[in-house]
Amino acid sequence: MTENAVGFEDPPAEVLAEAAAAFGLLASPARLHLMWALSQGESDVTHLADRVGGALPAVSQHLAKLKLAGLVRARREGRRQVYFVDDPDVMTLVRVMVGQLTARSHHTTAPVHSLRRTCG
Repeated sequence: MTENAVGFEDPPAEVLAEAAAAFGLLASPARLHLMWALSQGESDVTHLADRVGGALPAVSQHLAKLKLAGLVRARREGRRQVYFVDDPDVMTLVRVMVGQLTARSHHTTAPVHSLRRTCG
């Protein structure tokens, strides 16, 4: 790691790659919606599918990817798997980003989708 002018060390390449992969998973509107829903509280796959308007198999696959990435966890309650976000920093990140873009869309004439044209 190297230190920059502000005094913070740059993270190792492995950490940056892991962060990029996590952000890549959150680049899917469906997975981001699931993260948003789970940041509000734990839920099973059936309730999540109803809430986000997705087919049960697709929502299950999205949750499996988020779980493999360590962004969500699950525990068994009888015959159900209950999903939750166990990392308060991840919940904060999702809430802040979605909250800021929602507020911006309500207070400006510039559409939120303009971010897609400036990034990438």
